[in-house]
Order: sequence, then C-alpha cells, then structure tokens
Amino acid sequence: RYSKKEVIMAENLIDVEKAKEISSEEIIKNLSTDMEKGLTEDIANQRLKEYGYNEITEKEESLLMKFLKNFWGPIPWMIEAAAILSAIIKHWEDFFIILLLLFINAAIEFVQGYKAGNALAALKERLASTSRVKRNGKWKELEARELVPGDVIRVRLGDIIPADIKLVDGDYMMIDESALTGESLPVEKHPGDVAYSGSVIKQGEMNCVVIGTAFNTFFGKTAKLVAGAKTQSHFQKAVIKIGNYLIALNFMLVAIVLVSAMFRHDPILEVIQFALVLTVASIPAAMPAVLSATMAAGALKLSKKEVIISKLVAIEEMAGMDILCSDKTGTITKNQLTITELKPIGNFNEDDILVYGSLASKAENHDPIDDAVIGKMAANETLKNRHDNCKQENFLPFDPVKKRTEAEILENGKKVKASKGAPQVILELSNNKSEIETQVNDIIEKAGVRGFRTLGVAKCDDQGTWHFVGLICLSDPPRDDSAITIETAQKLGVRVKMITGDHLAIAKETARQVRMGDNILPAKELTEKPDRQAIKLVEGADGFSQVFPEHKYEIVELLQEANHIVGMTGDGVNDAPALKKADAGIAVEGATDAAKSAADIVLTKPGLSVILDAIKESRMIFQRMQSYATYRISETIDVLFFTVLAILIFSEYPVTAIMIVMLALFNDFPIMSIAFDNVKPSEKPEIWEMRKVISIASVLGFTNVIFTFMMFYLGKHYFALPFDQVQTLVFAELAIAGNLTIFLARCRGPLWSIAPGSALVWSTLISKIIVSLICAYGFFVAPIGPYIFFVWIYACLQMLVTDRMKLLAYKVFDHEDIKFSKVTK
Repeated sequence: RYSKKEVIMAENLIDVEKAKEISSEEIIKNLSTDMEKGLTEDIANQRLKEYGYNEITEKEESLLMKFLKNFWGPIPWMIEAAAILSAIIKHWEDFFIILLLLFINAAIEFVQGYKAGNALAALKERLASTSRVKRNGKWKELEARELVPGDVIRVRLGDIIPADIKLVDGDYMMIDESALTGESLPVEKHPGDVAYSGSVIKQGEMNCVVIGTAFNTFFGKTAKLVAGAKTQSHFQKAVIKIGNYLIALNFMLVAIVLVSAMFRHDPILEVIQFALVLTVASIPAAMPAVLSATMAAGALKLSKKEVIISKLVAIEEMAGMDILCSDKTGTITKNQLTITELKPIGNFNEDDILVYGSLASKAENHDPIDDAVIGKMAANETLKNRHDNCKQENFLPFDPVKKRTEAEILENGKKVKASKGAPQVILELSNNKSEIETQVNDIIEKAGVRGFRTLGVAKCDDQGTWHFVGLICLSDPPRDDSAITIETAQKLGVRVKMITGDHLAIAKETARQVRMGDNILPAKELTEKPDRQAIKLVEGADGFSQVFPEHKYEIVELLQEANHIVGMTGDGVNDAPALKKADAGIAVEGATDAAKSAADIVLTKPGLSVILDAIKESRMIFQRMQSYATYRISETIDVLFFTVLAILIFSEYPVTAIMIVMLALFNDFPIMSIAFDNVKPSEKPEIWEMRKVISIASVLGFTNVIFTFMMFYLGKHYFALPFDQVQTLVFAELAIAGNLTIFLARCRGPLWSIAPGSALVWSTLISKIIVSLICAYGFFVAPIGPYIFFVWIYACLQMLVTDRMKLLAYKVFDHEDIKFSKVTK
C-alpha cells in the first residue's frame, strides 16, 4: 500500500513543458511505475479515485433550468411584476396578455440556447475510446477513460493518443499534431519526447508512460480555455442598454402620474392598474423576440450560402467585426503538402527528380511526403509510364538515424537504387559532393527563407555510385481564393491577421503569397511584453507564428481589450478556445467537431470566400435590427410622454388600459416581418451607436407626440366627440401613425430611398386594417365609424412631416459620411 504522497504524481510533472526536460527514468521513478510490469490494479484504482477519469467532464444544466433562466433579468422582472399586479386587481385580460408576451420571449430565447453547440462535448468525443495498457505485468485493452498517471501503454500507427505520454521504448514515431498545434507537417518523435493527447500517430510504434490525463493534458487545458471563454455579445449589451433606458424613462414618468393622481385623489386601484399597463407598454417586452426573429431569418438565408449559424448573436457580431484572425493551416492554406519547386542538380532534370523520388516512396504507407511526390508524378502520364516500367524490389522506410528512405529498383534490366531524405544526408552519399555542395546549400537556404521544406533525391547506378538527382521544395499552398478574399475583406473594413503554429519563415511566405503584409511576429513576443505593449504589438502585426492555443486565446483577448470586434476562423482543436472567446468564431469547412461546436458560425463550403457573403448578409441583418430598435424607442416615447402629459395637463386618461395593451400587440409582433426587409450592406463595420440611435428615435418620438396631441385636440374640440370616442380616435392614431414610423426608421435617407420588403408592407397593412375595423365598429373600444378614414389621411401626412424631421436629425447627430456598397446580385 502506497502513501498518498507516493501515489500522487508530483505537480511539476503535470506540466507538459517540464516533462519534456525530465528523463524517462526519472519520470518512471517519480510515478512509482515499472515499464516491465506496469501499475498494479490496486494502485491504478487508488489513482483513479485521486485523479478521476481520463475524460473531460462538465456540469450539466437541466433543460428546465435553462428555460427558467429566461425569466430572470430587468425586463422579465418588470413584466412579471405587471402580471402579478394584474392578478391582484383581477384584470384577467391584461394578466393573460402579459403572460403571453412573457412566455413568447422566453420560448424564443430557450430555443436559441438549445440549438447552440456544446464545445466541451465535442472535445470529449475527440478522446480515444480504448487503449492497450500493461497492468500487473500483462497487456490488456481498457477504456481510455480509465487511464491514470503512471500507466504503461502502447501506441501505434493510426491511434489517437489517449493521454499526454512520455515515449520510452521504440525507434521513432511520426505524429500529426496539426489539430493541436497548427503544425502543417507530421512531427518526428523519439524516445524521451512527449506526445500530446488527441494527436494522431502516422508512423511507428512505442511503449510509453502516461504523465497527464483529462484536464491535466495539453488537450485538457484547451478544454479549460473553451469552458472559460464566455463573453457577452454587443447585441446583448445593446438590448440591455435600450431596456434600461426605457425602464428608467418609464419609472420617472409613471412616478409623476402616481404623484399627480394622489393630489387629485383618484381611485388608487385605477391609478395602479393604469400605471401597470403603461409600464408593460413602455418595456420593450417583444424586442428580444423581434430581434431574434430578424437574426433567425438571416441565419436561414445564410444557410443557403453554405453558412450555418449556431449562435444567432454572432450575426450581429460579424456585422461589426473589424478584425478577422484567421488560422493558416487548412483555412488560408489547403492543409495539403504540395511540391512547390523542383531543383535538378547536374545533368538530371525535373522529371528525373519525380521518378526517382516516387520510386523511393511507398504508396501504402500514406506518408504525407510520399503522397505528395507520388501524386505529382502520377499526374504526368509520361512519367507514370516511366515509373511503372521500373520495379521496386525492396524498400527501406524512413529511418530517423539515417534520415532517408531507400529502395532497390529494377530499371531497364539493371539493378539500381533510389533514395530521398534530408538534403545534407543525400549530399553525403553523392560521389561529387565537393562540386555540388555550394549549389545545394544555396538552394536549401533560399527555400528556407521562403518557408519551404527541402527534400533531397539521389540515384545509385549499377556500379554502386550515388548521384545527387535534385531537390524537392515542399509547402502547404494557399487556397485559390485566399488572396482575393483577404483583399475584399480589407475593402469592407475588416483587417485580416494570420495565426499559425508554423515557423516564422513559413508564415511570412504564406502571408506574401496572399498579400497580407509581412509583419509576422513569433507569438512568444506577446508573453514577454506588458499588456499595453502587447496590445500595440497585436494591433500592428499582420500575423503571428509558432502559436499555441493559449496564445490564440490571448491574441483575441488583447484585441478585444483594444475595443475591436474580433472574428476568428479555425478548423482544429487548437482553435476551439479562441473560437469561443472571439466575438464571431468561424469554423471553416472540414473543421473538427470541437472547432465546430466552439464556433458561432460554421462554413460548409471550402475556402474563405463564403465569409464575404456572411459579412455582407450580417450587415444587412444588423441594419434591420437597428431600424427596429429606433422604431421601438420612438414608439415608447410617443405613448409614454403623450399619455403622461395628457394626464397632467387635462387630468384625464387619454387612452384606456386595454388600448395600451393592444398597442403592444399590434405594434410589435407584425414588425417581425422586418426580418425580410430590403436593405443595402454597408461598406464599413457596423456598431451599436446607442447615443445616435436614441437621439434619432427621440426626434421621431417627440414629433409623433406633437401630432398625437393635435389629434386629441381635434377629437375633443373640433369634432366634439364623446370622450370615449376621443380615446378611440387617439388609439387609432397611435396604432396607425405609430406603426408607419417603421418606414421612417428603416432608412437614413427619405422614406422612399429604399423600397421596403413586401412582407413588411403586407404585415403592417393587415395589422392596421384590423386596428381600423376594431376602431370603426367598436370591438373593446367605442366605435368611431367613418372617422377612421380621417385618421389614415392624418397618419400619412404625419409620416411625411416626421420624415423631414428625421433627415434634419441625421444631419445633426450623424457626422460621418454614410456610404453604401452596391447590392450584389
């Protein structure tokens, strides 16, 4: 029986970076394990209790709790209070209508949350399901979740590594870490090296010891970052600001009504009831629902363009995005090793390089380099025939000691050899090394500066003499549309920054090819600087190289601290934390499940060009949302100020409680059709300029207040109608003229500058026809008959005058030149 101190792994060994520096023997000793026998079942079980299962766990929240959360917050509180007071004073019609508003909003918010992907679940699925483990001296198959620090395991070709491990016994392995570190090429590992959980073995087989499980792995730390990356969207902040503004305005005016009613000795229950419904009418109860419907309609449209929205608020964030952090491998580039250049030496030519290079390869191994060479050769029918006429009789795979492959070949009846590998190794083989050394080194140096990886190819003739055939330059080329996409994004006011795990030279060459700029910095420079200097570095850089997940997260965070709205594209597990932290996380086509679930937006079409469609569409959606917000604030001002001032001045209630409740229904829900309105995308990022929105809305609202008072005066003194009919006349004007305000709020120019969408026109028209019939024939209100036609004429005149006031307001409050891009067909 081991003591707790002996069983628990030393804390410094949990850190992968420190584990790289410690010898295998020391780690085995500290973990109290044995490579021959492994752990005993008793010790393994004890450690399992101490460390927990090798899986990423999360606290699950019930669907009921997720639904109930939508009833918590300033706006829901006010609506709930209104419902409770309605029940107390037994105004059941108001009570049920208020509850209906509340539950519609909660249901829409719940559905949004339910559809959002869970990043931690996808990360969990990424872990290997089973592993070969040595326990009590015997090899056995165990679920990967049962692994503990100190377990001896065996990994081989095709395995997903189940935990962070120290390699102990074996020759070498080639491991694909691209999904974790962003490295585009497989990494060569030897005994004593560390391999990461979640990476994939491409070649080799080794015995290893587990040094970290679950959240104590490189992979698990990524999951922690994803779990901790919670941000409040600019959309959510805007809704809260609008709600708080209207609530504060309501409290102030309702307080005035209550105080004045006390001095007039009005019946207290009637005053409370009226103040209650006035509060409900002024609170933007339907605003989240309308804005969500607008974004949902936009998300559906984007899905037809191969853009899947998993988090609706990301649409608004993308509209305001001014910086796009783009992962290089698989996003800007194809994530496909490609032969960039062939450099023959001596009397050989490019065809010779491909033929002998492919003969020194093995297609069955599916080595990325072999695949690139064989694929290039096979594309040329002449070379393919020449290759097929040669017979590969024996093949020696890549040896990390010799650093080359070698094949015995029967060519034209003669036995020759072909080899490919590290250029310096191939150079040592060559019979004329001294003659060609300068030329070879010059090619290698120039290729290195451009970020290319070089590979030497040699041929041994039947006399046993090796000849240097030439050099192959390999790279991961940019996608065909990357350069034009980046250029177009910059024209739209979005600066693109490349983020990659590759080395600086590779990053700079890729940036040059896509015309991004060459100010590429190693990510470690950020960690060495104070925050202020780091922010300046991050803003000025065109991209970053040698980036780890925590660096990506930090880059996004620093840009957000500098008040940028940041988008992040990526496809691997290493991108997941930054994708979730970003204002708009975008998983590109072919992304891992972890990246897709962490992202707000998933592209199902290859390349970055589809992002341009998403940006333009999101900006149009943003304009629709801003139009509604302007409309809603102006309408609240109209109803609140007119009602309160009329009570104070005339000591009469100009509208009834049921009229105010009906206004909330007839003015808000038909406006959901604004989701399909016609707008033009802006040429610059959109932002919520709340001061300007409230200022423009206030001008519209107070202009309408004047017209509503004029209608009240006409009904009471010019038409000399009974007071209950005057109330109906005013209600009709508030409903018809107020609802037409949406056609003013939706454009910055004259109301006819952009034709409205047919859905908006018809829904508004139908709503107003229903209101007209209610007022004309007296359903729930006193009938006003033909006076309804006068209200329509009056409302149209009011709309034209208010539109002029809006144009003047924009001249005062909007100091920027507003430009629109042409609508793309």
